[in-house]
Amino acid sequence: MKRKEFAAAIALFTMTFSAQVAHSQRAIAFDGIENARDMGTLVMHDGQVIRMGMLIRSGCLGKASDSDVAMLKEKYQLSNVFDFRFEAEANAAPDRIIDGVSYTHLSTLPKALIEAFASSGRSDTELNEVKDMGKLLMKYAFNPEVQTMASQLYPAIVTDSLAQRYYGEFLHGVLRAKGGVLWHCSQGKDRAGWASALLLAALGADRETIVEDFDLSNQSYAHAVEAMTAKVREQGGDDEAVAFIRAMIGVSRENFEATLDLIDRKYGSLSSYIENQLGFSKEAQAQLREKYLTRLSPFSHKNHPSCEDGLSEG
Repeated sequence: MKRKEFAAAIALFTMTFSAQVAHSQRAIAFDGIENARDMGTLVMHDGQVIRMGMLIRSGCLGKASDSDVAMLKEKYQLSNVFDFRFEAEANAAPDRIIDGVSYTHLSTLPKALIEAFASSGRSDTELNEVKDMGKLLMKYAFNPEVQTMASQLYPAIVTDSLAQRYYGEFLHGVLRAKGGVLWHCSQGKDRAGWASALLLAALGADRETIVEDFDLSNQSYAHAVEAMTAKVREQGGDDEAVAFIRAMIGVSRENFEATLDLIDRKYGSLSSYIENQLGFSKEAQAQLREKYLTRLSPFSHKNHPSCEDGLSEG
């Protein structure tokens, strides 16, 4: 098998495995939006907390129900959606359009993976074939080269110059937003997970808080992960094969932390990376903290900059 085929498989796995999700801490119980949670109540290193009802991470909005839309408009006063999927991926499962909401597409999957996927001959409809996805996962779980490529996904994202530019644009967009902000990729775990990590770092979260939030996606997809890892074990899969499955359906905490270490080595610190590689200055970070943090209860009045009455606890 050619390396290009492996790269296309990694791109596909990152995008498309859909499963019934479990509710995790801070989860929002939408009907048709997977892996959604409010960033509110997370505590920053200086003791301030993120206000509730302002910042949401999730999977894509293609299956959002009418009640989901109503909640986003009424409870969260949604004004901005940031979509980290690439064009073919977004076309295969387009977001539901909500009146009055601004949509921004910022593809943060490295270009090499996108090109490999495009040249592999896969159709857009294959992005939604869960059964085929399961077969592909089983096929590649036992391949050492694919396992290695999977472990290199996060480093590829954070060192890619275009991804850095787009994550910087995301942070500036969050700062400019007039209402609630939601960001997503397909499953809301890898690319959206990195967006959340960078936003949390800019808000002043410590490493433990950032890692724990990233790892919560494993709770959301726990049932699917356990079902697939059981199949791998039944077929004689070793720890590396199981780690591959866990990383592709859920997230790899190990790979995430290793990539945070890489950022420290390569760029000095996560703070320096945000300022220098993403172009989000210390002044902008201070403004972001002023906008989204509070020393009061995160459920207190004026949670939302565009709403004098604030938002009630959900």
